[in-house]
Amino acid sequence: MSTPTPPAASAYSRTNPFPAKMTENYPLTKPGSNKETRHMVINIDGSGYTYTVGDSLAVYPRNRPEIVDQIIEILGFDANEIIPLQGGAQKTLKAALTENFALNRVNKKFVRLHVEKLPDGDFKDKLSIILADETELENFVYSRDYIDVLIEFPGGKWTAADFVATLMRSNPRLYSIASSPDAHPGEVHLTVAVVQYTTHNRKKYGLASGFLANNVTLGENNVLTYITPTKHFHLPPGDTPLIMVGPGTGIAPFRAFLEQREFNGDKGKNWLFFGDQRRSTDFLYEEQFENWLKTGLLTKLTTAFSRDQAEKIYVQHRMIQEGAELWQWLQEGAYFCVCGDAKHMAKDVNKALIEIARAHGGYSEEEATKYIEVTLAKTEKRYLKDVY
Repeated sequence: MSTPTPPAASAYSRTNPFPAKMTENYPLTKPGSNKETRHMVINIDGSGYTYTVGDSLAVYPRNRPEIVDQIIEILGFDANEIIPLQGGAQKTLKAALTENFALNRVNKKFVRLHVEKLPDGDFKDKLSIILADETELENFVYSRDYIDVLIEFPGGKWTAADFVATLMRSNPRLYSIASSPDAHPGEVHLTVAVVQYTTHNRKKYGLASGFLANNVTLGENNVLTYITPTKHFHLPPGDTPLIMVGPGTGIAPFRAFLEQREFNGDKGKNWLFFGDQRRSTDFLYEEQFENWLKTGLLTKLTTAFSRDQAEKIYVQHRMIQEGAELWQWLQEGAYFCVCGDAKHMAKDVNKALIEIARAHGGYSEEEATKYIEVTLAKTEKRYLKDVY
């Protein structure tokens, strides 16, 4: 039996990203939702990229044109001035501010230099007081971008080169891929929560999500991308039971997992836990998941909509309610996969797993913790996380 030839490496990478085009961009949340979550389709034909479910797509964001134009106007810069960049590259100031730097939150370095560039007077005095207290400075930069500071403390005399030297480089944002490469050849699907908020009387967007939602023209090759392979978040063997916990945009890789299992004709049972705020407005991919329930691809779908009742119910509460059956699946060899918020959700899910092991496995608290965090996660490698 001959060994299959591995695919040739792509000429594109983190240092040479592929200019992909977005072909679809539509809301998954419905009117009345407190959120805006969108489904986006990125065409990667011609990239040479290959990916497997569990991988991520990295996107280099760009700043919104109106932000760049306003900074240039306030500081009296020439948009066409040539700016040297790291590695010997050069760009116009406007292009550099659009593509290379993060302008969505001001940094302390800029604030400390800005006070020196202000003329003597009330503005300089007021900003000096803020700079004298580190806690005050932390709070100051947390909610402000560069335009906020330039409006609040006007009159600073900057050169374009000095201004650019204070800026943080714009880093790529990783999105868990929400599609199977076999179900959607030449495409990568993303599930993007659009970060938007208002501070200091100005509406603002997250750097990457705002770019993807509002500043990408469909059909143009203007989304710089590369694939980030997963090291530990793989789809288990096809006959293996699979439990997936993916609230909010954490659903993304599990849509991919299920598409791949459907394409493969895998026979393993699939149980999905999904949660968000309201069923009527925030049930992402509802039609697709309900259809998979009907076809039998999804053995079980358990939902937790936190604001549909007086008491907030989250996925970890549903896990405990279904604890006896969940424990039985684990004893049958099921893999347990979780994706989403690392700070709160993933920790709460871990605690729920330990509680289930204690309640239904007859373990002490210490034994249950060891079973979940050592045996299941490290020894058997059946507890997989994609958390951020």
